Amino acid sequence: MAIGLIAIAAPSVPVLFAAWVGEAVVSSGLEIIPVERKADLTAFVDLPWRIYREYPLWVPPLKKDLLHLLDRKGHPFWRAADGILLLARRGGEPVGRIVGIVDETFNEFHHTRMGAWGFFECVQDLEVAQALFSAVEEWVLDKGMTIFRGPLNPSTNYEVGMLVEGFDQAPGFQMPYNPPYYVELAQQSGFRKEKDLLTFIGHRDGYRPPEWVKKVGDRLLNDPRTMIRTIDLKRVDEELHIVKDLYDACWWDNWGFVPMRPDELSEVGRNLKRIADAKLIFFVYWDGEPVAVAVMVPDINPLLKRLNGKIGLLGLLKILLFRKEVVGVRGLLLGIKPKYRKMGFPFVALDHSWKSLAQGGYDYLELGWTLEDNEAINGLVQDCGGKPIKRYRIFRKWFTDRF
Repeated sequence: MAIGLIAIAAPSVPVLFAAWVGEAVVSSGLEIIPVERKADLTAFVDLPWRIYREYPLWVPPLKKDLLHLLDRKGHPFWRAADGILLLARRGGEPVGRIVGIVDETFNEFHHTRMGAWGFFECVQDLEVAQALFSAVEEWVLDKGMTIFRGPLNPSTNYEVGMLVEGFDQAPGFQMPYNPPYYVELAQQSGFRKEKDLLTFIGHRDGYRPPEWVKKVGDRLLNDPRTMIRTIDLKRVDEELHIVKDLYDACWWDNWGFVPMRPDELSEVGRNLKRIADAKLIFFVYWDGEPVAVAVMVPDINPLLKRLNGKIGLLGLLKILLFRKEVVGVRGLLLGIKPKYRKMGFPFVALDHSWKSLAQGGYDYLELGWTLEDNEAINGLVQDCGGKPIKRYRIFRKWFTDRF
């Protein structure tokens, strides 16, 4: 994958920041700099390894994947988005980082002017956090945004949210983990809750659907018009177009939804093929029409912990030696077209998701995230034996609050 810097085309950022902090930067030794040099990018990427020394549940990302995601010239997300990377230093030592984001695809779809922050990491120091948030806020305001939301890394199609409950639980694949003090840093920097996201866990042997759920599901499964098929990874590009059509149809009116462009979809396909188990991705058809989709992947976080940010030759050996530690599944998508929900297809899709665990020899399914106010799916998952284990928060600041 290509590695590069985000192009910074905002020379006014240091000026805006200086205007906000005044002499505080000099007196405290704290500086906020845009990431323009390779050394600064390295410090930006490496900072979490310092922050999480005392947090053994944290799972290091692969550095090359993070670099690619932050590469505005190479990653397709940035073709319709603008961004800035900022690094906080005190006495020359990195102490915090953040990314400012303006996603034009989201803004055009929702007819809004939203700026976002993401990829936030910070030592336990309110001054550092407030300086980072304020610098991005000035950058976002300068671009004419009226809403400020985060964390998005960099949108709801990727990692999203700040962990606020479940700190004693290991994160699932592509789910964030952060120290508990991050919540206070965000709140004391003026952010308030906008929406909470939930994740649930269900174990293969703990699946106990109510009798009425089983009855409705069995009726549909025994109907010849119902068909379930798994993905064909040899035709992954074609299959992903079906996934996208269902994704758009199922989620278009959900909070935070943003459509994925074709170049982003191709990127997802390349990444999916690296870890996919075909038994875990399936479509449900009714009378020849695809009406539901489930996308699940092996929870490879145990391997990522052992890789500690890089693969290399030693990493390949670790994958071979420890691949048996992957015993769970992360549910990324579970969607049913609106007109088919009341027919009972959510029961069919959820039932088959749990059965896929046994077929693949997996022990658990972490399903999420779901919106906290999605009572229908949250209730169904719990009725079938799933338990809520983590809560993530999206914060928001209305710029009118400043004046």
